[in-house]
Amino acid sequence: MALHPIEASPLHARRERVFLVLSGLFLGTLAMLNILGILRFIKLAELDTASWGTLTFAVAIGVLPYPVTFLCTDLISELYGQARANAVVWMGLLLNAWVLFILWLGGVLPGFETIDPTSGFPAVDAAQRPPVFFEVRTFAFGATFASMIAYMAAQFTDVWLFHFWKRLTGGKHLWLRNNGSTMFSQIVDSVAVILITWWVGGLAGVLNDEAPLAGQLMLLIMTGYGFKLVMALADTLPFYYLTKRLSSYLEIDPRAEHHG
Repeated sequence: MALHPIEASPLHARRERVFLVLSGLFLGTLAMLNILGILRFIKLAELDTASWGTLTFAVAIGVLPYPVTFLCTDLISELYGQARANAVVWMGLLLNAWVLFILWLGGVLPGFETIDPTSGFPAVDAAQRPPVFFEVRTFAFGATFASMIAYMAAQFTDVWLFHFWKRLTGGKHLWLRNNGSTMFSQIVDSVAVILITWWVGGLAGVLNDEAPLAGQLMLLIMTGYGFKLVMALADTLPFYYLTKRLSSYLEIDPRAEHHG
């Protein structure tokens, strides 16, 4: 295949295409999890206690694809350097803002339903449900707002810690920077996303009014973090495999610090 004028060499073109795949997978997953967000919670288990009442172990479906984003940023960090990893994280923030804008625009443009100017929702009888878009919009607004704050804190923590461990070990101990950076950043993410989602009212159907609020929130944080921790450990082998194959394919030395 002939090179485009902006492609300096076949090797340069190969590196840019792999970067496009990794960043595209990262951004596509991010957009999907923000739309899915808290539309549904998966109930993992329930536990009846004398002191705390019924405790529910649950994770939002938006959490399911989230570990893929950390695998992508770790691969970009390892192969392309901290600057490019941070650039992808910033692009993810802009993508979140774009999702919010489209959700807002889709709600304010005139449609076939009558909009209540006070609530901004279609005027329907108590027995009717508003159009599905408005229900999705309500949940996605809350989930995306929570995700934007948690995302920025967690992803930048992940990238910074990844390169901190890489510099500290001289490029050795790949497992340490892969797992260490993700485990710590997922604590930041889990705490932020649950507390902000609760603050914007996105946990109304999950929390039990009879049980103490603090205990339920802590349980949701621990459950979400536990799921992410297991997934972080599970991606160690794929990370090792992909790093080895891609570093050979792209002719990149993973132990060197790459910039740009």
